[in-house]
Amino acid sequence: MLACGMDKQALRADLWLLLTACIWGFAFTAQRSGMAYMGPFSFNAFRFFLGSLTLAPLAIVRLRRPEHRLDGTSGKPLSLKTYAAASTLAGLCLFAAASFQQTGIIYTSAGNSGFITGLYLVFTPIAGIFLGKKTGASTWTGAALSFTGLFFLSAAPQLFDAGSGPIRLNPGDLLTLVSALFWTAHILVIDTLVRRVDPVLLSAGQFLVCGLASLIIALGRETISPAALGGGLIPLLYSGLCSVGIAYTLQVAAQKYAPPAHAVILLSLEGVFAALGGVIILHEPLGRWTLAGFALMFCGMLASQWRRIRESRMALDRGTAP
Repeated sequence: MLACGMDKQALRADLWLLLTACIWGFAFTAQRSGMAYMGPFSFNAFRFFLGSLTLAPLAIVRLRRPEHRLDGTSGKPLSLKTYAAASTLAGLCLFAAASFQQTGIIYTSAGNSGFITGLYLVFTPIAGIFLGKKTGASTWTGAALSFTGLFFLSAAPQLFDAGSGPIRLNPGDLLTLVSALFWTAHILVIDTLVRRVDPVLLSAGQFLVCGLASLIIALGRETISPAALGGGLIPLLYSGLCSVGIAYTLQVAAQKYAPPAHAVILLSLEGVFAALGGVIILHEPLGRWTLAGFALMFCGMLASQWRRIRESRMALDRGTAP
């Protein structure tokens, strides 16, 4: 009976992770749609404000429990100064990543943006080398597959279909590639900070900082009007409430019971759902080179995480995995 209950719990967690990947994937469609009404910094400002507000009730509930108000390193009550510093650092990393991504999506498709953003799965183990962590052949195999896929997305159509002439990489793809580097930095920063600060409290704080930074830039570069906000209301609500509030909560709840291997594979499907959203909702073309690029990048993401997947499976077989 206990094993049956655990299997049902694990299955429920996998379904939650799959739903999370679906929500995040279709968020790229919402982000691209929102650009018809406002600038990228305005969009990011309001969606991250919404995300912070969505997490506020959950943060308040957690604050009522003494264990969530402690500094995870010292075991003492978390000071406001430490919380503000952690939220600011994480928020500025998030601001850089989201800004490049949202600007890039103006010039590229939702599918391209979803898959290229997913390269953080490849960059993270590579970055770990500089932090003294070991890596293996699977990391470099994943990198080779992913960058070959990126070539298929951005350059192959010009090289093989358009005939001779200079190859110009899509600027949106390049901006999104830079965002993937910042998402990698964000992941590494969060990995350090969550040892001290409760993850829900940290997320609410970083979303607020990111929203404020985006608003400051938007006020200097873009025009914000009630008409624009009204026109882009649905993409904003989806990106702020569903992508941040609902999906984040589902991920936190699911990863308590899902093995890391399951989480990696299911969350990697974010790019697949981004491509589906682009085709179904935005009617974006999906040619043979694009499909080949998506397939190679997806395989590269999984390959780069193969060591983690294998270790998780071995731990599960020994009965030591969550």
